[in-house]
Amino acid sequence: MRISATLERYYVLPCCLLLLNLGNEIISYKAKLIHDGLLRTFFIMGMVLFGASLVTFAVAPGLIWVVQALRKTSRSAGGGMGEVLFLTGLGAFIFWLYYRNYILGTSAILPADWHNPLLKN
Repeated sequence: MRISATLERYYVLPCCLLLLNLGNEIISYKAKLIHDGLLRTFFIMGMVLFGASLVTFAVAPGLIWVVQALRKTSRSAGGGMGEVLFLTGLGAFIFWLYYRNYILGTSAILPADWHNPLLKN
């Protein structure tokens, strides 16, 4: 139980917070389509609150459940490589998303249909 709490506290939850920050970047990007300042502020606040709730109650527990399931199956198979590979992949995926977001722009991590039409060159 101690390893699970440590894993949750020091790796999975920070990864979820990084994903939430990326969600906030996407929300800010899409909010540029709303021209009314008051409405834009309400939209951003509502979406950030919704995203934080989603991360807190669905994403973080889901990732922790996946890691615990990997821990059980990989330990029974003779090692902890499944868990290590999952966590390494999760970290690499988040790094890749951040790299694309901050070097290439938020539109680089979104599907083409989600790009803001007013910001295209």
